[in-house]
Amino acid sequence: MQCLDDQRSPLLQLQHHLYYAPNFTFSSNFDLWDVNTHCCSWEGVTCDAYGHVVGIDLSYKNLSGSFHPIFNLHRLQRLNLAGNNFNTTLFSYGFDKLQNLTHLNLSSSCFHGQIPLEISYLTRLVSLDLSNQDSCYLRYYTILDPYSGVYYYYDPLPYELQQPLKLENPNFKTLIKNLRFLTELYLDSVDISTQSAKWCETTSLVLSNLRVLSLSNCGLKGPLCPSLSRLSFLSKLILDGNPISYLPPNFLEISSRLVSLSLSGCNLNGQFPTGILLLPQIQSIHISSNDQLKGQLPEFPANNALQSLLLSYTNFSGKLPQSIGNLKFLTDLDLYYCNFFGPIPSSIANLSHLVNLDLSNNYLTGPIPKSILQLPRLEGLYIGENSFSSMKLDMFVQLKNLKGLHLSNVSLLSESDNKSLTFPQLESLSLRSCNLTEFPEFIKRQDKLKYLDLSNNKISGAIPNWVWKKSLWYLFLANNHLSSLDQLLPNQSSPSSQTSLTRPICNLSQLRNFNASHNNLSGPIPNCLGKMNDLNLLDLQGNSFSGMLPKFSKATQLYILKVSENRLEGKLPRSLVECTLLEVLDVGNNMMNDTFPFWLQKLPYLMVLILRENRFYGQIKHFKHKFVFPNLDVLDIASNQFSGELSINFLQTTRLRSLKIGGNKLEGKLSRSLANCKALEVLDLGNNMVHDTFPFWLEKLPSLKVLILRANRFYGTIAEFNTERGFPKLRILDIGSNNFSGNLSIEFLLSLKAMMQLRNDDKAKLDYIGEDYYQDSVTIFNKGIEMFYQKVLTILTCLDLSNNSFHGRIPEEIQMLRSLKVLNLSYNSFSGEIPVALGNLKDLESLDLSQNELSGKIPPQLTSLTFLAALNLSYNQLEGSIPQSNQFITFSNDSYHGNPKLCGLPLSRKCNEVGLPMPPPPRGDEESWLYAMTTWKIALMGYANGLVVGLCIGYTGLNELGNKWVDRLKKHGERNKRRSR
Repeated sequence: MQCLDDQRSPLLQLQHHLYYAPNFTFSSNFDLWDVNTHCCSWEGVTCDAYGHVVGIDLSYKNLSGSFHPIFNLHRLQRLNLAGNNFNTTLFSYGFDKLQNLTHLNLSSSCFHGQIPLEISYLTRLVSLDLSNQDSCYLRYYTILDPYSGVYYYYDPLPYELQQPLKLENPNFKTLIKNLRFLTELYLDSVDISTQSAKWCETTSLVLSNLRVLSLSNCGLKGPLCPSLSRLSFLSKLILDGNPISYLPPNFLEISSRLVSLSLSGCNLNGQFPTGILLLPQIQSIHISSNDQLKGQLPEFPANNALQSLLLSYTNFSGKLPQSIGNLKFLTDLDLYYCNFFGPIPSSIANLSHLVNLDLSNNYLTGPIPKSILQLPRLEGLYIGENSFSSMKLDMFVQLKNLKGLHLSNVSLLSESDNKSLTFPQLESLSLRSCNLTEFPEFIKRQDKLKYLDLSNNKISGAIPNWVWKKSLWYLFLANNHLSSLDQLLPNQSSPSSQTSLTRPICNLSQLRNFNASHNNLSGPIPNCLGKMNDLNLLDLQGNSFSGMLPKFSKATQLYILKVSENRLEGKLPRSLVECTLLEVLDVGNNMMNDTFPFWLQKLPYLMVLILRENRFYGQIKHFKHKFVFPNLDVLDIASNQFSGELSINFLQTTRLRSLKIGGNKLEGKLSRSLANCKALEVLDLGNNMVHDTFPFWLEKLPSLKVLILRANRFYGTIAEFNTERGFPKLRILDIGSNNFSGNLSIEFLLSLKAMMQLRNDDKAKLDYIGEDYYQDSVTIFNKGIEMFYQKVLTILTCLDLSNNSFHGRIPEEIQMLRSLKVLNLSYNSFSGEIPVALGNLKDLESLDLSQNELSGKIPPQLTSLTFLAALNLSYNQLEGSIPQSNQFITFSNDSYHGNPKLCGLPLSRKCNEVGLPMPPPPRGDEESWLYAMTTWKIALMGYANGLVVGLCIGYTGLNELGNKWVDRLKKHGERNKRRSR
């Protein structure tokens, strides 16, 4: 047919108004159509028999510009502009002119703002897709992931562009109320949160013909309404990423006609209805990332229609049934990070269509069945982190289509000597934690490899040069014994030549993620690593690299840089400001010598800045600089040489979650602007010279969990707490070694609300303070020894008031702090008897009341503290017999020194010999700290199994403890002496 002139003219105008813009910038004119031919033959244009344009499909062309001329094509029935870069609102268009439109697809085209009312006038619409506009603002690059097969990272556009579509006015109900012919509705990532509680009823009442409903990540709230069962034609339900929480009782009825169900990341809990897995027509069930959702795999009947079953990160458990072999159409089975146990059933050989199998991170046992090796279409096999029997890599050569193989934490037997074996060409290989001592030889012949993970092995020596000849995107070699990044050529023996571009490592220019942390690597960091255009993650921490940090002027895609725990020196390279996507910068534990890098404020996405344990110096605030880090989440500058007034203005760092500035020479008062940091969880300013009263005003921080003020010059009483508000989440409070005085007030104790709450240890055992990209550490003093926690469990609860001038009785109300695990009141002037109420602190693991003026008997109720592993009651005025049951029979003499009227085991003095003279207490603070060292050995286990605090007590000598701890304690004693003068 020949297109009409009135149809051709709008299309020519459209071509004039559009242009190619892959990165939101003009690339070239849109010249897809040949103007010398008739328009009905043009690509993406469909006409009816009369020459009217009824369809336009310009999807995924990277187009930008204006598409106004389309609205002059009034016969248009189908419009598809998905996958473009328009970056505009929809308000300026005239959708109401397209009254014949039945299919409208504007997905993933960078529209933002309010969805216009005019779309609700398109009453003939059968399919509406406005989904995933946010995908434009997170430009994804893909590399292979250890378990899912794909690893995503993104290149975010400027913040002002990150505004998704929303439904406020009109709202969701107004949009759909006239669209009664809709069979497909895709609004994924559209903000519908203003009507989040009513969407379900509205949908089931209005859209009775709906077959596909896709509303993932829309801010919807649950639960699902029972009335969804009215949607009798519904075959596909996708609600991922909405906090639905639980399913209605009739959900099996709702699902009875479903072909596809996707509820991943919906915070579901309770028992998943087993009947849904047995529905005869269902083909796809995706319910991953619901870690409280329980369930078991049923006995599957023959000829089940399931093609894709994704249950990763759920609490599904039990054995894999032999009947799993009945799922003959299954292509994807993902049971990653569940609780399945027992052997892999041999019937898995029946899954002849299986493409991806992920059984990793379960409790599966026994040998790998040979039946797996007979799956003809298998491309991805992920079975690591289980308890399988030893196996040989050679066994997998039968899988000719294999592209991804992950055997983490599997005991591998040595490779076969048969060099003629042809291993399948892999794209992704993980052999982490497999006790390897060298690079497997077969990898040398892997020419398509993109992802290689050999971390947590025992590989030593240099990285072979053939590794750098690969096309790797992701190389993970952490936690080995590697001594060199490459095998140096004869002309590269000098340190200067090791940084040149001729080094083999510099050949891998397409590298995106490189992690060689915690090895024995030394020498300078190769300069070429700072010139790799695609590099986005570089982790070299925990080595012995020396020299200066390379310039990163060309590594413009870098978003994580970790070089902590090395021997780097010099200044931070100013070229880091060219890394505009940088989110994490960790240069801690080096010898860098510089002032505070205010110039890093130019990095708009910087979230984590770690400078700790270097030689940074000077004032943190300068009259020319404002402290403007709008996205900063973590700032750790502890243990440097910063000095001057602590007067940082935190008004523009309101997203700060962790602030660690301890171990410097900061003085003055604590900045009141910290009260604006409502997200603050950890505040550590210990070991400075801050001179202030107790910061009661920090009660305004609702998320504060850790507050460390130790070893400063804080003073005054602590009695002005608002007990109604208090500290709702504070679990670690250390104000030791200051000049606080007065009674320990009841109001203060009652303000520590989080310490009053008992928590389920099993539920919290893997819950640490912090985020995935950074987990907080903390140092807690007990008996004069620093205990460093690499990670901090949220169930760790500590109150340290030691080395102050508190006096009076210890209040009985201290029993209200029921979740306490560490209580240290030593080196004060508390008097009276030890409160019987301390026996109610059932979780207590460490109790230190030494160096006070306590009198009377040791309450026998303390023997009910069955978790108590450390007890120090020395140098008080206690008397009578020592209780002889439970934990008390494990404590040595050192727990009771300096109480001449105490008797009974473990003391050699029997109770009829009370009154014999005792040796005097140590003289001075320094001797006191050293005395504690000579008589106590405390081994911190932090987050291991067993006790949270993990204290093991016994005799030891100074030589067993190491010079480092001794020197630290000497310095601490000297600091106390100086403060007391």
